[in-house]
Amino acid sequence: MTVDRWLRVIAGLFVMLSALLAHLHSPYWLLFTAFVGLNLFQSGFTNWCPMVWLLEKLGVPHAAREPQGAEG
Repeated sequence: MTVDRWLRVIAGLFVMLSALLAHLHSPYWLLFTAFVGLNLFQSGFTNWCPMVWLLEKLGVPHAAREPQGAEG
């Protein structure tokens, strides 16, 4: 899997896990959900995400990019 796919899987897992923990244990776990959302929000503007940086350090490959002008 590529960095982009791993990022979506991990973000979705974190959100589902923190929502479950908030339901079963403490509503303070929703702060973790907010943290994940805030990271996704800021990465949309800055194009930098700590999880992408970590995945790159672990050697997860990026998706192959299409050449310029290759739109169908």
